[in-house]
Amino acid sequence: MILKTLKWSLLVVLTVITLFVVNLIWFKPFSINHYFERVFLEFALDSPEMLSQIRMLEPMGIKYHQDDLDDASMASQQQGFEDLKQEIITLESYDDADLTESQQLSKAILLFFLNDMAEGERWQFHNYPLNQLFGVQSGFPSFMESAHQITELRDAEDYVARLSKVDEKFAQIGEGLKHRESLGIIPPTFVIDKVLAEMQGFIDTPVEENILYSSLQEKMAEVDEITPEQRDEILAQAKAVFESDVRPAYQGFIDYYTALRPKSTTDDGVWKLPDGDEFYAYMLRHHTTTDMDAATIHDIGVAEVARIQTQMLGILKAEGYDVSEGFTVAMAELAEDDRFYYEDSDAGRQQILDDYTAMIAEIDAGLGDWFAVKPKAPVEVKRIPLFKEKTSPGAYYNGPSMDGSKPGIFYANLYDIKATPKYGMRTLAYHEAVPGHHFQIGIQRELEGLPTFRTMLPFTVYSEGWALYSEQLAWEAGFQQNPLDNLGRLQAELFRAVRLVVDTGLHYKRWTREEAIDYMAANTGMAMSDVVVEVERYIVMPGQATAYKTGMLKLIELRQKAQEQLADKFDIKAFHDVVLKNGAMPLAILEQQVDAYIAGAQ
Repeated sequence: MILKTLKWSLLVVLTVITLFVVNLIWFKPFSINHYFERVFLEFALDSPEMLSQIRMLEPMGIKYHQDDLDDASMASQQQGFEDLKQEIITLESYDDADLTESQQLSKAILLFFLNDMAEGERWQFHNYPLNQLFGVQSGFPSFMESAHQITELRDAEDYVARLSKVDEKFAQIGEGLKHRESLGIIPPTFVIDKVLAEMQGFIDTPVEENILYSSLQEKMAEVDEITPEQRDEILAQAKAVFESDVRPAYQGFIDYYTALRPKSTTDDGVWKLPDGDEFYAYMLRHHTTTDMDAATIHDIGVAEVARIQTQMLGILKAEGYDVSEGFTVAMAELAEDDRFYYEDSDAGRQQILDDYTAMIAEIDAGLGDWFAVKPKAPVEVKRIPLFKEKTSPGAYYNGPSMDGSKPGIFYANLYDIKATPKYGMRTLAYHEAVPGHHFQIGIQRELEGLPTFRTMLPFTVYSEGWALYSEQLAWEAGFQQNPLDNLGRLQAELFRAVRLVVDTGLHYKRWTREEAIDYMAANTGMAMSDVVVEVERYIVMPGQATAYKTGMLKLIELRQKAQEQLADKFDIKAFHDVVLKNGAMPLAILEQQVDAYIAGAQ
C-alpha cells in the first residue's frame, strides 16, 4: 500500500513538473516571473557567444555552446523579429492589476526594450556590419581573446572548433552585405579603406603572432592539466585551421570590399540612405529613449559647448595661460606642453596603465559617503589589443562575467601618447571604472531578487549617462582638486557636448566628415588622432553619441529635483541606490522611480 501510494505521488509530481515545463516553454507561463526568465533564456540560449561572455552555464559544467558561433544569417535575423512580436503579445497579456510593483517595473522595462527592438525591423539593414569600429573582422578576435576561457583540454579543443566555423559565419554576414548593396546601403569610402587595411594587416601577420593563435597559446600555458604534448597538438590544429578557414574567410571579405569600393562615395551621414531622415529619428529615440528631435539635440549641444568652454577658459586664465585669442588657441598651447605627457615608449605606456590602476584604487577606497552599495567584482586596466587600437576609441569597458570568474576590464587606447594627457586621466578612469561603468554594470550584474534580464539589459542613455555623471560626482567628492584635473573633467564633458553637435551635424544637417572633424578639433582641444576616430565612430553608429550628455543631464535634473523637494531629508546614498539598484532602464521609467523615492522619503 505504501509503495503504491509512493508511486502515485511520484506520478503526480512528475505530471505537475511536466505540465509546468511544457507551459513554460511552449505556452504563456502561469507566472510573469517565469515568463521573464524564459525571455532571457531564449535570447541567451540562441547566442553561443553571449553565453561565453556571461558564463552563466559553465559553473554548472555545461559547455555545449562554446564550440559554436552565433547564427548571423538573414533568415535567423528575420526569425528573431517574428519571435519578438510574439513575445510582446504575451507580455502585454499580463494584467498590471495582478502584478506586484516590482513586476510592473520589470514589465515596463522589458516592454519598452522589446518594442524598441521590434521597431528596428524596418531598419535592420540600415547599418554597416563590416566597419572600422566594431565589425566582425575585429570583433571575432576580441571575443576569442576576452570571452573564450580555457580551464581544461576540452576548452582548448572548442577554441579550435570555433576557429573552424569562422568561414561559415563570415559567409552569413557576406549574404547580408550583398543584400545591403542591392538596397543602396554602402559604407562611405573611408570605412571601406580602413577595414581593408585592418583585414589585410590581420592576415599578413604571421600566424604565430596573430592574436587568435597567441591568445590560445597563452591561455593553455596557464592550465597545468594540459600537457606540453597536448598544447603542441592543439596549436598545430589551430595553425592548420587558421590557414584553411580563417585566412580564406578574411580574404573573402577583402575581395568583396575591394570590388565594392568603386560604388562607394564620400557622403557620410545616414541621410543618404533610403528614408535616411526617418532612420536617424529612430536611432535618436533608440539611443536616448526620448522623443527629442535632431534640431533640439543640436541646439542643446551648442549651448552646452559655450557654457563649458567659458568655465575652462576661466581655469586656464587662473593657471597663467593666455586666453586672449580664444578657446582653440589656448587649448592648443596646453596640448603642446610636454609636461603633461608620458614617455613615448613601452615603459611610458606601462606607467599609464599603472597610474590608472592607482587612481581607481584611490577613489574606490574613498566613496563611503556617497554609495551604500559597491560591486563585488574587481576591475582591471588593460591596453586595447594592438591589432585594433588604431581605429578604436580612447577607451572602453567590458563588464564582469556572471559567475565572477572574469573581472570588469577598462581598456585604454595607448596608440597615440599625445591622446593621454595626464590632466585627463583621472576623469577617464572615473568614467570607465569607478564610480562609472564598473560600478553601474558590476552592481547590475550582481543584483539579486530581480529577473535575470534586468541584470543584463543595456540602455545606452542610462549607462553612458551614469558614467558621465560619475565624472562630475568624482569632482564633487574631491578627487580632482588640481585645477588642471578639473580642466580635464570639463574637457571630457565638453567632448560629450560637442558630440551632440557633431552627430546631428553629420546625420541631420548633412555635414561632411571633414566639417565634423574641423568642428570637433576646434572645440575640444583633443588630439587629432582621437578626433578623427571619434567622428568616424559617429558615422557608423548614428545617434549613439547623443546618449551620453542626454543621460547625464537627466540624472543631474533628477538629483536636483530630489534635493529641492526633500531638502534636509535628501540622502545621496539613497538617491544612488534608486539609480543603480534597479538596473538599466529608459529615462522616463527612471524618472518615475526617482519620483517614487521622493514621495516615500517625504
